[in-house]
Amino acid sequence: MASIMPADGSAQKKITITASLFMGLAHIVHLKDYAKGVFFALTEVLFLAFSPFIVHKLVELVTLGSPQPDLPIKQRGNSIFMLIDGILLLAVIAIFIVTYVLSVRSAQSSYAEYCRKKSFRSFKESANGVFGSAFPVLGLAPSFLMILIFVLVPLLFSASVAFTNYSAPSNIPPNNTVDWVGFENFTTLLGGETSWSAGFARVASWTLIWAFAATITCYFGGLLVAVLLKESKIRFAPAFRIIFILPYAVPAVVSMLVWKNLLNGTFGTVNRTLMALGLIDEVIPWLGHPALAQFTVVMVNLWAGFGYFMLLTMGTMTAVSQDLFEAARIDGANKFQVLRRITLPLVLYQTMPLIIMSFTHNINNFGAIFFLTGGNPTVADSTTTSAGGTDILVTWIYKLTITLLKYNYASVIAVMIFIVLAPFAIFNFSRTKAYKEGEV
Repeated sequence: MASIMPADGSAQKKITITASLFMGLAHIVHLKDYAKGVFFALTEVLFLAFSPFIVHKLVELVTLGSPQPDLPIKQRGNSIFMLIDGILLLAVIAIFIVTYVLSVRSAQSSYAEYCRKKSFRSFKESANGVFGSAFPVLGLAPSFLMILIFVLVPLLFSASVAFTNYSAPSNIPPNNTVDWVGFENFTTLLGGETSWSAGFARVASWTLIWAFAATITCYFGGLLVAVLLKESKIRFAPAFRIIFILPYAVPAVVSMLVWKNLLNGTFGTVNRTLMALGLIDEVIPWLGHPALAQFTVVMVNLWAGFGYFMLLTMGTMTAVSQDLFEAARIDGANKFQVLRRITLPLVLYQTMPLIIMSFTHNINNFGAIFFLTGGNPTVADSTTTSAGGTDILVTWIYKLTITLLKYNYASVIAVMIFIVLAPFAIFNFSRTKAYKEGEV
C-alpha cells in the first residue's frame, strides 16, 4: 500500500482522514513510520480502555451525586471528591485532544517529508526522530504535570465552587450533596439579598480604600523620611535608618498583637497613659468604633511599613546623578523645588511597579487586619454576614470558610479578587525588562 502512495502531495487529504480516524493509523498504514504510529496508537488504546471510567466520572461531575439517605455516611458519595475527580479528568481529556491533534499534524508532516525525499523513513530514522523530539517533551513533562495538578486544577476547583451551593447547613458532604446553581451566588452577593449584597459592597469598598490608603501612606511616609535623612545631613543618619527599619523587621504578627493590646479600649496602655496625663476623660475606642478602627489600622500599618519604602526610595535617590541636583542649586532652586521637580518624578518613575505591587499586596494583606482587629468591630450586617467593620475581602473569606462554612460565597469573592488583581499583575509584569526584551 505504501508503494503506491503518490509523492506529488495529492494524498494529503487521504492522510489527514486516516490520521483522524485513529491515532497513528496513517503512520502505520500509509507512511511506514511504525515508531510514531505505535506510540500514538497505544495512547488512544489506553484512553479507550479507560473510557467507561472516564464517562462515569464525567457523569458524576455533571450530577455531583444524588442523595443517599438510606446508606451510612461513610458509604455515601462525596460531591466535592466528584468535582475534583471530574476536573482532573477534564485536564486528562484536554491533554488527549492535544495529543490527537499533534498526531494528525505529525502524519501530515511525515507525508510532506515523503513527498520531498521520495522515500519513506527507515525504522532507525523514525526511532531517532521520536526520541529526539520526545526528549524536550519528557524533560518538561514533570513540570507540566505539577503545574497542572497543583496550580491549574486547584484554581479551576476554587472557581467551580462559586457555581455550586456548597455551604452549611444543607449542602456539606458527605451528609448532603452539592448541586450546581449557576450564577445564583453572584446574584446574591452582587444584588440579591439585602444583607449579603450590602455586606459585600461595604467590604469591597473598604478593601479598595484600605489598599489605596495603606499604599499611599507607607510610600510617601517612607519617601518623606528618606528625604529628611538625606537633606538634613545629620551625623547619626545610619543609626536612624536602623531604628526606622526595626518595625518592618519585626514579624507582623507580633507587631499587630502588641498594638492590639496597647490600643485596647479598657486596659490599653495608650488610653491609660492619656488619662494619666489628663489629656482625655474617657477612653477612646481605637478599635471599637468602625470609622476610628479603620483609621487606626491604616496608621498602625504606616508605622509597620514605612521603613521598607524608606530604604527603597533612598536607594533610588542614590542612583540619581548628583549633577542634576547641583545644576538645580546653581539655577537657584530651593530644596522644595528640587524635591518636587527632580527627586519626586525620578523616584516615582523608578518605583511605580513596586507601588502597584504594594497595592495588590495590601488588597490581600490578611495579617495587618486579622491580627490587629480580627475584622471587628461588628456592624449592622455582621450577624448575617460575619463581616466586621474592618474586614477586608480576604479576611472575610477566612470567616466565611472557617466560621460560617459558606464556601460558595467565599469562592465568589475569590473570583472577584482575581478579576480585580489580574489586570494589575499583568500590567506590572508587562513593564518588566525581561518581558519587554522577550526573554519570557
